[in-house]
Amino acid sequence: MKNIIRKILSLDLVISGIALIILVILTFLGSLMRYIMNSPIIWQEEVQIGLAIWVIFFGASAAFRYSNHIAIDMIVDMFPKNIQRIIEVIIAVVTISVLFFMLINGKNLVLQFIKTNRSTNILHIPSQYIYLAIPVGCFLMIVNYIIAEIKVIFGKDLIGLGEEE
Repeated sequence: MKNIIRKILSLDLVISGIALIILVILTFLGSLMRYIMNSPIIWQEEVQIGLAIWVIFFGASAAFRYSNHIAIDMIVDMFPKNIQRIIEVIIAVVTISVLFFMLINGKNLVLQFIKTNRSTNILHIPSQYIYLAIPVGCFLMIVNYIIAEIKVIFGKDLIGLGEEE
């Protein structure tokens, strides 16, 4: 069971990695086509925006899992150990609250796109597929952040997500 949960929660790294590779290749090809062949790829920007959203939200989820997100430890380290714990709990509560807020609003955005049948202009990709990365990515960030914080506070890696794969 641990292995199944671990694989599901590790999909963010795979998805963001594949999206990033496609994004880089598409950007390179788009530059070649525009400046060398003088024939731009008209749908390039639509796909780049969608891929960037998926890279950002799923890549951030993976960063939370490995505690590679940006943090200002220097300021927290200036306080005594007992105060540091309190500050870390406050930071955790604020972080989870912001992610939960983004999750709810991302879900509402996706539902609005479903209701209005909104799609991209050129390829007619339904917008909900592009922006679904926001609530799903935020949910995965919350789960990975909680697991990482439990590991830091209690020294227990619940399902082995902190290990390199």
